[in-house]
Amino acid sequence: MNGKTSFFGCKRVAFFGLGKMGLPMARRLHDAGVPVVGFDLSGPARDAFAQSGGAVAANAGEVAERSDVLITMLPDGKAVRTALLGSEPLVAHCAANAIVIDMSSSAPVGTRELADELGGRGIHLIDAPVSGGVKRALDGSLAIMVGGPPEVVARVRPLLEVMGNSIFATGAVGSGHAMKALNNYVSAAGLTAACEALQVGEKFGLDPVVMTDVLNASTGRNNSTEAKLKPFVIPKNYTSGFSLGLMAKDLRTADDLARHLDVPAPFSEALIALWEEALDELSAAADHTAIDAYLATAARRHRRAR
Repeated sequence: MNGKTSFFGCKRVAFFGLGKMGLPMARRLHDAGVPVVGFDLSGPARDAFAQSGGAVAANAGEVAERSDVLITMLPDGKAVRTALLGSEPLVAHCAANAIVIDMSSSAPVGTRELADELGGRGIHLIDAPVSGGVKRALDGSLAIMVGGPPEVVARVRPLLEVMGNSIFATGAVGSGHAMKALNNYVSAAGLTAACEALQVGEKFGLDPVVMTDVLNASTGRNNSTEAKLKPFVIPKNYTSGFSLGLMAKDLRTADDLARHLDVPAPFSEALIALWEEALDELSAAADHTAIDAYLATAARRHRRAR
């Protein structure tokens, strides 16, 4: 191991999940000199990491073999649980006292339960979901929300700093996943409101480009007005790279958390109902900015029904 890799204090890092987000994140680690081995159930995803010079495991068990850090970037918490503790448990192959970093968008209550189970096997679990999309995964500027014991988080913080430039310690294990779901709830609310406002304004005769400029110079400014309206919504190409299905999943997670805590969240319930309708009408694979297309279709139906 060279001087650069010894800085990270890891003999071997396993990265399970080389999809749209996982692939550039694993590449960042590899390019920084981290001894990372990647794996994905998809052959093309494995090939893409190998083509960038990364080491690829032949199977799930091999990726975790003797790893002292195992990063998961999978669709949801159920997939993470299956990978870690299923019929061929990854944790059975990890080094003693290993750390699992779940960077997926998982349900926080399930994360706490999983942490307890892994703890009984001598494995530490922290949750470190990310925000920023593929663009920020590529340049290593993700925002990362980390939940877990401070001493465990400290051991892997140098790895996280390769993938993100804003690392937030959010509290106990599960708190990172709670924060991610709530962040995406606020993000979806801002996008929905912005799309609806543009459609109302355009019907009145306002220019949507001018509207966007006004919003961004005024109190209506949010991430969607700054980063999504002009490139994806106004031209109606809906190609931001984050799916409608994943956003709806995160909204369900946020709503489930409110219910679990017995916190009334009427706006959350209304928002998830709208996004579930959009999911039924479009598809899980549709881009999340296509919520604009659903709102326009729903408005046309409403006018015809009057």
